[in-house]
Amino acid sequence: MWILSQILPVLKLYLTGLKVLLHQLLHRAFTCPVLPLQSGRVAIVTGGARGLGYEVARKLTSLRMHVIIASRDEEQGLAAVKRLRGERSTARVDFEFLDLASLDSVRRFVRRFEDRKLPLHALINNAGIMLVPEGQTEDGFELHFAVNYLGHVLLTRLLLSVMVRSGTEKTHSRIISICSAAHYTSRAHLQDLQDLLNRQCYSPHAAYSHSKLAQVLFTYHLQQELQSAGFPVTASAVDPGMVDTDLYRNLSTPTRLAQRLIARLLFRSPSQAAHTAVFAAASPELEGVGGCYLYEGNRVQSSEASYSVELQTRLWRNTCSLLGLPESLLA
Repeated sequence: MWILSQILPVLKLYLTGLKVLLHQLLHRAFTCPVLPLQSGRVAIVTGGARGLGYEVARKLTSLRMHVIIASRDEEQGLAAVKRLRGERSTARVDFEFLDLASLDSVRRFVRRFEDRKLPLHALINNAGIMLVPEGQTEDGFELHFAVNYLGHVLLTRLLLSVMVRSGTEKTHSRIISICSAAHYTSRAHLQDLQDLLNRQCYSPHAAYSHSKLAQVLFTYHLQQELQSAGFPVTASAVDPGMVDTDLYRNLSTPTRLAQRLIARLLFRSPSQAAHTAVFAAASPELEGVGGCYLYEGNRVQSSEASYSVELQTRLWRNTCSLLGLPESLLA
């Protein structure tokens, strides 16, 4: 039983990865159409200091959006700001420290943002970790679950009031969560969050997949809550495909070497992968449209489990309980 719990998540994740690579081999990367300028609009990009997040921030600043790069690496964050300003002297881009593994850091980030009295029109929940060794945060949560899911949930909920005030009937604010095809491999047993926190049979592959399914479930339920409340905010998920970033640095040495070779041929570059996220954040085609799972610029089906209303509701309730948040957005 222990062996199966370790081997099956690995096989499922790598099989899914092969399917994605086959698609990327046979299809050109999506190129975002020309988008209208976003002057006066503000975006936050978590993990925007490097990789995919940096390219999303870069493309949004080129649309004249004011971008705030949120990252736990201050040196890289400030360097990213310097590069973007060097490319375009008129670029409006700032750095703010944010460690998604710390709920206190998330709350402090939100307070600093609110003190600036800025609107918020796009929240790109991009930061993430993958296949990190077993460990837990200062709040006692498993690392994948905390960084990829819980931290972003708290960030989103605390910033929601600003996004509601910033949106209008004609121009909704947008919440974009960068997800992964890994969510297809997660079993539908998130009703009890203790399954994610149980370390007796810990598998980093399973933990990563679970955290990604949780992201999609949360996105769909959040969209329903926003729509029911009549708020001018939408929530959607973006699958960037397999992207050549540092996300794979925790692979075993042989697998990492193989990944580096394959990445040159089949992986999307961060710049290519950023197109769908930018499309989701700024395209007029998606104005007022939420609850999407977007891949290569198209709306596609996520996993069967992700559409389970029961699963969405139970996860939402348990998450609100863990974070001390009201279940209702109107509370």
